[in-house]
Amino acid sequence: MTSRSGDDGAGVRDPPFITVDDFEPIARRVLPRDVYDYYAGGAGDEWTLAENVSAWRRWALRPRVLTGVGERDTSVDVLGTEVASPVLVAPWAYQSHAHPDGERATARAAARAGTIVVVSTTALGSLEEIASASDGPKWWQLYVFADRSVTRDMLARVVSAGYRAICMTVDFPVNGLRHRDTRSGFHMPVGLPGDDLVYEPNLTWDDVAWVREQAKMPLLLKGILTAEDAHLALEAGVDGIVVSNHGGRQLDGVPAPITVLPEIVEAVDGRVPVLVDGGVRRGTDVLRAIALGAQAVLVGRPAVWGLAAAGEDGVVRVLEILRDEFDNALALCGCRSVGDISRSHVMPAL
Repeated sequence: MTSRSGDDGAGVRDPPFITVDDFEPIARRVLPRDVYDYYAGGAGDEWTLAENVSAWRRWALRPRVLTGVGERDTSVDVLGTEVASPVLVAPWAYQSHAHPDGERATARAAARAGTIVVVSTTALGSLEEIASASDGPKWWQLYVFADRSVTRDMLARVVSAGYRAICMTVDFPVNGLRHRDTRSGFHMPVGLPGDDLVYEPNLTWDDVAWVREQAKMPLLLKGILTAEDAHLALEAGVDGIVVSNHGGRQLDGVPAPITVLPEIVEAVDGRVPVLVDGGVRRGTDVLRAIALGAQAVLVGRPAVWGLAAAGEDGVVRVLEILRDEFDNALALCGCRSVGDISRSHVMPAL
């Protein structure tokens, strides 16, 4: 596997960057084939990968009119942090293979866009280096290692570095069957913080309390897809839930997060924030998610393509496009703020 040398794109506010999809063809052109396939691919036959995007279209919008929307506010509070719009940057691995500045560029971009970046355990830079790259809010995405002392030490560093929450991934007991990677010969980079270590395959609900004790900060679970597990998460005392299927990269054949979001919101019943990721490509998707009970969404691949195509400015532009599209949808649905959005603003598409 090789990484791109990466000259930043110019003119990211101009054509061809009109929607977030416009970054992907350029990213495909500049990235080595195995790296592109790693970022783009999913598990198995990639049915879930495709479903993550198409499922949003099965929710139609129900606009209201004559509501006086000349001035609007797209901001929202997420676990005590106000963000410019309800779009966060999801964690994703090995970012320096998309662009030499890697996670540092993504962190700076999120800060410029006024939102939260979730930094992956698989970051190729040190967590302290990424934390100091910007003064914007950051969460740490956690994989628990089988050697608990490694995780304990990592979480102590996370606390010291000023991260504001732990986003613990719980849908990764083993790797999904990612056939694209097998065919392309993609190999995981060496030199990771957990190099020669393995992730813990035997995690149980009891381990959630252990993680909280180490970090002593808000804890979200990422990878919840059923009401049953949402109830167990509440019993475990979590501070938030991220409805996610790992971008379609773990178990093929599971539903898109937006499909199961309503049942999880009902199970949680307002006790903790619910966030959702998977296939968000338009500002209208953001509005759909909020109407169905999510507090915010996380975007992964759009940020990947933005970083690969145009570096830090590309990620900023991706977030700007989604914010502007969301603001437009807000107005056209008759809403002045995120708080005006309700379940009445969506319906199953016929």
